[in-house]
Amino acid sequence: MSEPVVCPCGSGERYGACCGPAHAGTPAPTAEALMRSRYSAFALGLGSYLLASWHPSTRPADLDLDDAVTWRRLQIVDTVAGGADDAEGEVEFRAAFRTPTGAGLLHERSRFVREDGRWRYLTGDVLGG
Repeated sequence: MSEPVVCPCGSGERYGACCGPAHAGTPAPTAEALMRSRYSAFALGLGSYLLASWHPSTRPADLDLDDAVTWRRLQIVDTVAGGADDAEGEVEFRAAFRTPTGAGLLHERSRFVREDGRWRYLTGDVLGG
């Protein structure tokens, strides 16, 4: 897949200045930046990045991304902590997607931890619509 010009995370930034560096190995500076980079990784089919950004205590052994899912839009609803000087953070988001059978929405409150200078996705609670 070729690199997109506009970042899939919806920031309005160019991919190379937004989620691209995280996908290339640069640590995300905040929990929200990691959340955005993970959404972009789902949109771009970057399973290895998703696994690498997951905390080892909750990371699945493998990840099977469904090519039939098209991720359409990310909305950040709320953030708690997760800044450059924090060790933990939460990001609530809504991610719109489309499958061959119709549209859907994933609404989740995700928890992140920062260890050794890197934010990692720990776990999340799926919320109603």
